[in-house]
Amino acid sequence: MTDVLLNFVQSSLPEELASILQNSIQALEKGDFLAIFQYPEVQELLGHQESEATKDVKLDGFPVWSDYVFHRLGLLLSNRNDDAKTTPQESSAYRQHLFLITAIAALYAFIQSNVTGPPLPFNSAEVIFPGKISSQPTDVDKTRAALVASLSSDGVAAYRLTPNVELLCLAETILISPPIQKNIKGSVWARLRATFFHQRLLSEPAPSLQKSIYDDVDVLSREILGSDANSEVKNLRVHFLLERAAIHTHHSFDKKARADLDQATSERKFEFALTGLMGKRTKFQQKDTSQLLVLARSAESDTENSNPDVPKPQNLDLNDDTLLESISFTEGASTTDIKNASSLPPRLASLDPANQPMLDPLDSVILLSLASSIVNTNPADGLTREETIPYATRVLEGGSSNWQVYTQALLVRSRIEGYKSRTMERGLLQLQALVDQVIADTSDSKAAEADGSEGQTSFLPKAKEGESATVDERLRYIFALCSPSRWELEAELAAAWVSVGGLRSALEIYERLEMWAEAALCWAATEKEDKARKIIRRQLFHSTDNNDEAADLEEEKWEGPARDPAPAEAPRLYCILGDIDQDVAMYEKAWEVSGGHYARAQRSLGRQYFTNREYEKAADAYSLSVKIHALHQPSWFALGCAYLELQQFKNAVEAFSRCVQLDDEDAESWSNMAAALLHLRPKPKTDDEEANTDKVTNHPRQDALKAFKRAANLKHDNARIWSNVLAVAGSTNPPSWTDIITSQRRICEIRGSTDGEKCIDDEALDLLIRHVVQEEGGFDVSRPGLPRLVNELVEKHIKPLITASPKLWTVLSTLYVHSNRPSSALEAHEKAWRTVTSQPKWESGTEAQWKAVVDQTIDLVDAYESLGPRERTEGLAAGSGELVAKDWKFKARSAVRSVMGKAKDHWEDSADWDRLKERLEELKNAE
Repeated sequence: MTDVLLNFVQSSLPEELASILQNSIQALEKGDFLAIFQYPEVQELLGHQESEATKDVKLDGFPVWSDYVFHRLGLLLSNRNDDAKTTPQESSAYRQHLFLITAIAALYAFIQSNVTGPPLPFNSAEVIFPGKISSQPTDVDKTRAALVASLSSDGVAAYRLTPNVELLCLAETILISPPIQKNIKGSVWARLRATFFHQRLLSEPAPSLQKSIYDDVDVLSREILGSDANSEVKNLRVHFLLERAAIHTHHSFDKKARADLDQATSERKFEFALTGLMGKRTKFQQKDTSQLLVLARSAESDTENSNPDVPKPQNLDLNDDTLLESISFTEGASTTDIKNASSLPPRLASLDPANQPMLDPLDSVILLSLASSIVNTNPADGLTREETIPYATRVLEGGSSNWQVYTQALLVRSRIEGYKSRTMERGLLQLQALVDQVIADTSDSKAAEADGSEGQTSFLPKAKEGESATVDERLRYIFALCSPSRWELEAELAAAWVSVGGLRSALEIYERLEMWAEAALCWAATEKEDKARKIIRRQLFHSTDNNDEAADLEEEKWEGPARDPAPAEAPRLYCILGDIDQDVAMYEKAWEVSGGHYARAQRSLGRQYFTNREYEKAADAYSLSVKIHALHQPSWFALGCAYLELQQFKNAVEAFSRCVQLDDEDAESWSNMAAALLHLRPKPKTDDEEANTDKVTNHPRQDALKAFKRAANLKHDNARIWSNVLAVAGSTNPPSWTDIITSQRRICEIRGSTDGEKCIDDEALDLLIRHVVQEEGGFDVSRPGLPRLVNELVEKHIKPLITASPKLWTVLSTLYVHSNRPSSALEAHEKAWRTVTSQPKWESGTEAQWKAVVDQTIDLVDAYESLGPRERTEGLAAGSGELVAKDWKFKARSAVRSVMGKAKDHWEDSADWDRLKERLEELKNAE
């Protein structure tokens, strides 16, 4: 096994240690873990042998076997005086390194027996446990159950039937030893791997484990990525980046995962592109259409082709009566890049799409990780799946030189194909084949026989000798691939059966795996809550008459006393029961039995209280949940919403600030934070600046504008957020003129075609134009800056939308007057007057309507008087001396008489009638 971690550790080994550890390292590389466990020092650690240091340590004195091992480890690694006479094999450094190798061997053996196969060639219990335990099957079961219980964290239980759990516990116990962590380079990486696998044993991420994982990630990031000091280990940075991406993906930090994958791609100089190429996908297709594919070429594999002799899992044929087994590309067709790049790199453009070279396994891992990242980041829709499957197809059709990488590619493809009717059958059967493979490779061992496990049937024959891969090949990329465990894969198969209506098959799997929560959720999803309730209550409570053995499983409702002690997965089960019954008491019980550590219980309480509009209780619940799981962004968001409802705006700002720290591309969090900021008061100047007490050092309204702008940039097509930007930009002191222009233009682009002039904020536009016409130097639309931007906004976006708003035409007239466009200004006044006087029955309407008509008429008369005699500056008549309206007096009198004629019967004795009459007299006297 060419494991990068071993190379990393070896790179720092002194020469004398490297020589004496050579055999143990070689055994580890070959997957001969038993040889390592049989070293005398390891036998002493495990209690198979005793020494002067350990003879008084008795297993009976420790509640859990791992505590017993940790105590012995401390004694064996206790400080001793290494002097000149001490041989390297007797030194403390040797023991520390040997125990590190033992921890890595235990972790790899655990993964081999639960994830990759092939079967362990030894019985784990006999090799690891002292004879006092391993000789009694009941003691083995009891010890393993205690170890599984010890893996529970923050109220989240580990899978209770985890095989060979002692191997993982041994690895973790050794790797938390302070001397090993302090003195051995690479031990943090080994601990990170073990802790991450521990995390994956749990039904959901545990916050404390997540913190431990990311603490180690930070240490390794500084050590490995911070400098070029480790360049002697080939692909060291790439391996770490891929493993870190897998950790990010598991914890739903998909953007961080994508960043790591992009960096790994750059480090590898790996070239790939999602493109379109003309071809046929179906057997009866007449015309070629653009087909999605991934073109990819490793930097160091220009001429390599797929090697048919490399062992790999069986790739099932599609066998569909319509779809082709693979895309038939048009001969000589050119590629059309789907991405924004103008053209494909030359090394990709020269590839034969139907016969691409084999990829380096690391590059295949990048493509498969990218596919998983796309699925996690985007909604589960058809477009996402169409974009994702070419990545898996490229790995499969190019062939892979690694068994586990090819297995993962089959799994990724089967997940995607399960959503399409034409590929659903192959996707399900391929997943079944992978499950059969993993079960056969992890169950058929002496350990399984000792456990009394039943062999599982398989619809595919088991691989013969030589048709399978070796241990080292299977484990080489397992940490970057993050392949699922045997029971996770079976649970995924059960979920696939549910999606195609195979409820009975799914339940059989869940019940065999004793995944009672999943079985209950399966029933609940099919609207059979009563059966789901029974399954959960049976795990939590005794029968109604407290006689479980005599209970009728069909009729019993399990309403007796609660089981004591409660099962390890009780917090989750109580929450599921609370979801089924909408019972707050069940969530509170989940919190209680977890000892106040199960964050999901408080999240569920918060959600229930929020739904019931009990916002204070909701805020309290979410506050407790984020104290336990501070990296859970949805909880911070819900807490912020509760604070908004309670009008606790300062607390809301803090909650949404945490949201954007965790995901700076969450537009809703930015928008809500901005809304909360608007309600905060400015901070005054400090004491030494009392002379300027009217000013502020930090104005929340300015911060709100920045937050709204960030939200608008993230959700560029959200008119509501742009409206908020517009409103806040106009209310700052001074107003943010460029933001007013940008937001109003974007609102017009989004809503203009449907809402017309209703999408225009006339107050903001009036404010903007009044400001721009008062600027020093006059208003010149040809001058760069605000004048030109305002003019473009009006002419391209505002004016085409105005139909019935006199206010908007009046605002535009102001712009035209100050930009020396009198004809346009007068035209705007005329349109404003027509919109008012064209309203039905204004002459017999309210006094306010009548006054509005009079005001607009007088405004028009004033415009005729002011603009009519001026020379034209626009159009073909510009500079000819022609007047804007040489008959302006006639038009003005006509407008007044028209209004007075229509309104005479209703408004002849009103004050506004006298205003019109007076204005008409002034026009007559001016002749």
